[in-house]
Amino acid sequence: MTKIRCLLALLVCFVLGGCGDSEFEFSGHHAFFVFDNSLHLDPTLSSAMNAMSPGIFCRISIKSAGRVNFDNNQGQSSQVTLSALEQQSHKMLGVYNESGLIVGFATLSQPVTFCAFDAQCPNCYEETMMPRYMLTMDTTGKVSCKNCGRTYDMNNNGIISSGGNGKKLIRYRATTNGPFGLIRIDN
Repeated sequence: MTKIRCLLALLVCFVLGGCGDSEFEFSGHHAFFVFDNSLHLDPTLSSAMNAMSPGIFCRISIKSAGRVNFDNNQGQSSQVTLSALEQQSHKMLGVYNESGLIVGFATLSQPVTFCAFDAQCPNCYEETMMPRYMLTMDTTGKVSCKNCGRTYDMNNNGIISSGGNGKKLIRYRATTNGPFGLIRIDN
């Protein structure tokens, strides 16, 4: 009986010890976006959906009804008009559906991993609960916040690379089957 208690105590310590201060890989915030790029053939989005081009990231946002904007960290921009059927599908593009999402293949993972991040500074958002801290992308796969001065590395799981301590980028579950295929973000 004592051996069983010792094993149970050890198991409980192991399970609880793994929870500590570590952050979960994916956010508890809701995000939902499904887009079939085989229908639209958008080159800006496809550049970030290509596993052979890691480090290229694309911001996905909706600025007007029925249109999706794509801007990548290499200076390309485009806009797609959604079909009536696509407009009816539910979309949740980041915190409060305002900030947008940033997608792309990270360079520091083997095999390369398709990632989706919120385009909002997680630390400024958490302090104010207001979605007004849009991140600015650079060509190296980093994003920065003008408000707090933090820089995050999307190629390295969205960790802070400069500007002080805090939380890493808000990350969502994402998949793609290639540049001119389907992208799905579902959290």
